[in-house]
Amino acid sequence: MKKKKSVEHGKYGVLFAVPFFVVFLVFQLYPLIYTFYNSLIYSAKNGRNITESFGFGNFKNYVFGDLGGGEIWKALGVTVVLWILNFIPQILLSLLLAAWFTDIKYKLKGNGIYKVIMYMPNIITAATIAVLFYSMFETNGPITSLVRKWGWVGKDGFLKTGWASLIIIAFIQFWMWYGNTMIVLCAGIMGINPSLYEAAMVDGASSRQQFFQITLPLLKPILQYTLVTSAIGGLQMYDIPALFNDGGPVVLFNGQAVNSTTTVMMLIKNYTAVSPAQNLGRAASYSIVLFVVTMIISLIFYKLTQDKTNDGR
Repeated sequence: MKKKKSVEHGKYGVLFAVPFFVVFLVFQLYPLIYTFYNSLIYSAKNGRNITESFGFGNFKNYVFGDLGGGEIWKALGVTVVLWILNFIPQILLSLLLAAWFTDIKYKLKGNGIYKVIMYMPNIITAATIAVLFYSMFETNGPITSLVRKWGWVGKDGFLKTGWASLIIIAFIQFWMWYGNTMIVLCAGIMGINPSLYEAAMVDGASSRQQFFQITLPLLKPILQYTLVTSAIGGLQMYDIPALFNDGGPVVLFNGQAVNSTTTVMMLIKNYTAVSPAQNLGRAASYSIVLFVVTMIISLIFYKLTQDKTNDGR
C-alpha cells in the first residue's frame, strides 16, 4: 500500500505570516531605524551654506541645550497633561459602565443599544469633531455668545485662554474614546467565569465587593492593554489639537492659547513641514525623545498591572 503524504501545516502558517512581516519591515521598522539615523545628523547654518555633522548635536543643542528653548519639554508637558485629563475620567467612566452593563444581578435591558450610542463618537472622524467643537467655542460661536451674555467670558471668548483650550481638547478626546474603552472592558468582564460571581452572591458579597475582589483582579490583562495603548495613542496626539487650532499652521510659542495646546507631534510636524532640509534632524531627535518617554511609561504600566507569581515577585 502507498503511504499517504502528510500535510505540513507549519509551512502554511509561515506563508500567512509573511505579509505581516513585510508590512512591519517596510512601514514600521525601516522608518524607525531611519528616524534614529536622521536624529544623529546635525544641520547648522554657516552663512548661506548648511553644514552637516554626524553625532549627538541635535540632542545636545535642542533637547538638553538652550538652543531649542526647552520647547520639546514644554510640548511634552502639554501632551502628558492632555492625556491625563482625558484618560482618568475615561477609564473611570468606562469601568463603571462596563460593570453596570455586565452585572448578572440586574441584567439591564437594551444594553446593546446603549453601547452603540456610547460608541458612536468613536466612529465620527476626528476632523469633523474638532471643527464642530471649534465652531461652537470660537469667538463668535453659539456657546461662547451665550456664555458671554451671562458675563462669564470677555469679548475674546474661550480660546484665548490657555486652560480653556486645554480642557476642551481633553474633553473631546474623552468623549471620543470612552465608548471604545468601555467595549473592551465589557469583553474582558464577560470572559470572567460567571460561577465566581454566583458563588460570591451566595456568600452574601455586595456588588461593590464583587467588583473590587473579583472583577478588577481578573481584569488586569485587559487593563494593561488599555493603559498601554492609551498611553501610546495619547502621547502621539495630533489631529484634534492641530485641527482645533483653526486648522492652520501652528505658530510655536507665540500666543498663550497655542502654547497650551502644542503637543509633541505638532512640534515635530512643524519642523518637518518648514525647511525640512535643515530641521529634519531636529524633528527626528524630538521623535526619539517621544519614543523613549512612551516606552518608559508603557513599561511602568506593564509592571504595575503585571500578575505576581506565587513567591510574591
